[in-house]
Amino acid sequence: MTETSSLTLHESLGARFTGKVEFAGHFAPRPTIQHVVFDFDGTLSLIREGWPEVMLPMFEELLPPVDGDEPDKVRAMLLDDIMTLNGRQTIFQMMKFAERVTERGGVARDPLEYKHEYLRRLETRIHSRVNRLADGDAEPGEFLLHGSISLLDCLEARGWNLYLASGTDESFVKREAGLLGLSRYFGGHIYGAQDDYKSFSKKQVIERILRENEVKGDRLLVIGDGYVEIEDGKNAGGLAVAVASDEANNGAGRFDKWKRERLLGVGADIVVPDYRDAAVLLDIIEGK
Repeated sequence: MTETSSLTLHESLGARFTGKVEFAGHFAPRPTIQHVVFDFDGTLSLIREGWPEVMLPMFEELLPPVDGDEPDKVRAMLLDDIMTLNGRQTIFQMMKFAERVTERGGVARDPLEYKHEYLRRLETRIHSRVNRLADGDAEPGEFLLHGSISLLDCLEARGWNLYLASGTDESFVKREAGLLGLSRYFGGHIYGAQDDYKSFSKKQVIERILRENEVKGDRLLVIGDGYVEIEDGKNAGGLAVAVASDEANNGAGRFDKWKRERLLGVGADIVVPDYRDAAVLLDIIEGK
């Protein structure tokens, strides 16, 4: 297929959507898919929306100053570190920050100490959200990315196996999946970060799915808003749907430009801002 004909095909596919969508030039349908791996925060859950606004100020506060610092450049450096590692376990962002502290002549704390301090601060930010959901004062839809339930229902109707793999600590993922009414879709297949960070990764989850089900990567679909799950899914031979979600404006249907560019850059096949066109998206993935 020539580049021009590919572009024309993708334009015709895009016309089937009511909202925004972007197809990479290499996209091709995957009628063989049986297993779907989801990221959690920013992909389904918005309970932790605004988490960079907790992590970044903490890093700015704890980073040793050096002569010639320009606050805007330091902030941009730290934010790039944070977002490039989005999707990996939180500890990796803390390990990178510890490296920055050392580079500047400071004495870095154990990354796990940084992680626990960050989680303490983040828990303060989201405390009211969690309590409102637990008390029934908020509907789950308020903290679900637009169209999430529709997408999950469509996947369930197809009989595909669903897995949740998050860089957030597993205890919090299970808590928040339960509050949002998502546990029933994933059953026992909810995985998250551990203090022993070597015992979990999204790559390990993907490899286990393929190994235990004795299938190849052409049976795999990965859906996420992070660099890591998109890259891991593509490296395993799967199809990757990147969710360039604008978490602060849920339902607006706009791309987060930073996410869009980064996720296309690591091989995403399709990029959407949310799941308003869930049924169409899955039909196209299947080649219908």
